[in-house]
Amino acid sequence: MIKYFSLIILFVGIGNAVRAQKIINLSDYGVVPDSYQNASANITRAIKDAAGFDSCIIKFPGGRIDLWPEGASRHIYYVSNATENDSLPKEKTIGMLFKGLSNITLEGNNTLLVYHGKMMLMAIDHCHNFKVENLFFDFQRPTMSEMKVISKTDSDVIVNINPDSWYAIEKQKHNQLIWYGEGWKTNNPFLIDYTPSQETMHYGSWSYFSNSNATELSPFKVKFDGNFKGSKFEEGDMLSVRDPYRDEVGVFNNCSSGVTFENLKFYYIHGLGIVSQLSKNIFINNVSIAPKPGSGCVIAAFADCFHFSGCYGFVRIENSLCSGSHDDPVNIHGTALRIIKADANKIIVRFMHDQTWGFNAFEKSDSIEFVNHKTLLPFGTAVVKSSKMISQREIELELNVPVPKQWQEGDCIENISKTPSVVVKNNRFEHTETRGLLVTTRRNVLIEGNTFYRTGMHAILIADDCNSWFESGPVKSVIIRNNKFIDCGYNSAPDGYVIFIKPETDNFEKDRYVHSNINIIGNEFQVFDAPLLFAHDVKGLAFSGNIIIQKKLSGFPFENKPMFNLEHCDGVDIQQNRFEGESFQKKILLQNMQKGQVKYKPSKEFDLIL
Repeated sequence: MIKYFSLIILFVGIGNAVRAQKIINLSDYGVVPDSYQNASANITRAIKDAAGFDSCIIKFPGGRIDLWPEGASRHIYYVSNATENDSLPKEKTIGMLFKGLSNITLEGNNTLLVYHGKMMLMAIDHCHNFKVENLFFDFQRPTMSEMKVISKTDSDVIVNINPDSWYAIEKQKHNQLIWYGEGWKTNNPFLIDYTPSQETMHYGSWSYFSNSNATELSPFKVKFDGNFKGSKFEEGDMLSVRDPYRDEVGVFNNCSSGVTFENLKFYYIHGLGIVSQLSKNIFINNVSIAPKPGSGCVIAAFADCFHFSGCYGFVRIENSLCSGSHDDPVNIHGTALRIIKADANKIIVRFMHDQTWGFNAFEKSDSIEFVNHKTLLPFGTAVVKSSKMISQREIELELNVPVPKQWQEGDCIENISKTPSVVVKNNRFEHTETRGLLVTTRRNVLIEGNTFYRTGMHAILIADDCNSWFESGPVKSVIIRNNKFIDCGYNSAPDGYVIFIKPETDNFEKDRYVHSNINIIGNEFQVFDAPLLFAHDVKGLAFSGNIIIQKKLSGFPFENKPMFNLEHCDGVDIQQNRFEGESFQKKILLQNMQKGQVKYKPSKEFDLIL
């Protein structure tokens, strides 16, 4: 039992006020580095004490600290893009839960936090002025299993399994190999194939292995006998396997403001990564989500790395690395809710996507915009006077004005107060089979100085949707400059455009556009195929001052599709771009457009297709 605690009081001046700032040393709470003891309960106790102070620094002791579900906090959370399956519980197991706290700094002292079982690393819930710095995160047994193919024929495959991946061969199930961990088993294996020689990732299928007989040749070396004809993986490939159910997330930043993540390393995250929901002013700086060097692992993120839903103020991601994710490194969006019922100045709206529901997405005084679901164009605005959840999926809103009479079944609303300005600067995104960056926000967006390296799909996707994923909304000012795009889009062929701007509609109104003011300037594109830019439903689009380095690559698809694919756009300017290397055909395809809506120079180099 710990009988004495050291207490250091600092005095911090704010304006004319002076407040006490407590220093809490976790070592005084029985958190012993490199002891492999469960620190969950002791850390929880320290956090409880921190709640009694207006300002607090929680200091970690360095070394390795272990956290188990036993003694950890538990709380029910509904998380955007990670709330699945109505029948399963939504209670989360949380290594560190911070709720309703202000002026908190977690000083990590380069401590490695190792989690056991399936856990949320931390939750920052309704907090203000919160900083996390100088911490490393990992799992004793990552929920991702990995193996390397060392030989392959049509009838058998031999693999080396990463020592971090626990497995068993079940004799009663025809010698099937199964993956398990601390209190869990992979029930629905989902496979991604990574080819080290090309640094590319592709969707694969576990069925080839589940229909085979497994034999352990030696520890972590297994032979599979079966039918491997048609399988696309090859010798040397790294295969990663997970259960796709998002039962936890990594870090949950919920309804908080002034949150900073700085100098952090995440060697593995279970579930959706660092999720910020309905939070204001978020700064991510020098954060790495990448496998631990020397681990032999390829994957660090179960799904997205950085995910932002309904955030506002600003979102800044700088000097960071996303390497090895099973989904998009960055996704920034709002949520479109469908209008179910309207009566005078009241509406009932509904969450439509199965992964997003269960939380109130509106506050009093929020502004909303009514959106036609066919065109994605707005037809009215209102201010929320009151917001009440009437079920886990439906919200009743009282508005300051009557509902526009032209609303029709299927139309949606977006909370336009909960939209952030965005800066994504000096980061590197690599080793993902999906996109690099998704962004849909009506406030200013700057994407600058980043490297997008062999993202499987489009390096940048600007969408907007109120019919499928229901991830809103339009962009009004986007600058994409001084970035490097290297061999992106190989999984999206024949439409492997590096930058893809496509709101999910094919219903256009004359002289009206979903997106506007997108400037792609001063970038370097290294491409293995012709497609560069797909733009759909945009007014004001510049592609200028870019360097395009063209070179066909073995093993990468080559379709020679139109370099620029433009549909229902106006004010398009393509000029002062330099092309080096092989000469791909410079085609500009126009659909639902007139020739005068695009300017391109030098005109002799381009083939305009109407």
